[in-house]
Amino acid sequence: MAHIQVEENIPGIRSLVLFRPETGKPLYDLAQVLLRGPSSLSEAERELIAAYVSYRNECIFCMSSHAAAARCLYGPDKNLVDEVLHDMQQSGVSDKLKALLHIAGKVQVLGREVTPEDIAAARVLGADDREIHDTVLIAAAFSMFNRYVDGLASFTPTDLAVYEAMGERMAKGYVLPASPEPK
Repeated sequence: MAHIQVEENIPGIRSLVLFRPETGKPLYDLAQVLLRGPSSLSEAERELIAAYVSYRNECIFCMSSHAAAARCLYGPDKNLVDEVLHDMQQSGVSDKLKALLHIAGKVQVLGREVTPEDIAAARVLGADDREIHDTVLIAAAFSMFNRYVDGLASFTPTDLAVYEAMGERMAKGYVLPASPEPK
């Protein structure tokens, strides 16, 4: 049960943004820009960064929903998502993405954990300033989103099918949910 009175059975951040749409809209707009806006990182890769950070933060709702979105976006390569969440270094993603995920993991702990050597390693593997910037911002934003969702104990479904449907919707983009009809 959520710590505040939100609409029942609306999972995760959706219930929270419906509670305060004036704060929810900028959060959804940020997610749209970060995860669906123009980037040399694919939408699947950016969703994977979000899922990875959420996994490391132990935010079940965000990890499950963004992993589901990443699986949808990866299509036939959807197994990469679970490989990364199981053992990022042994996964089949590119070395460049591994370096970016490494940076994201450091941001998840503390921004100052990112070293010049981490950045240099990502650059050697082909990461540019925009990709490094976006990785850090996705990691920072999702650390905030994770704390928002878990800090208010929002509803976290346990049925994986719920996340599959959520992932299909999220793969299309981030739009503020409509308020439920009054009962």
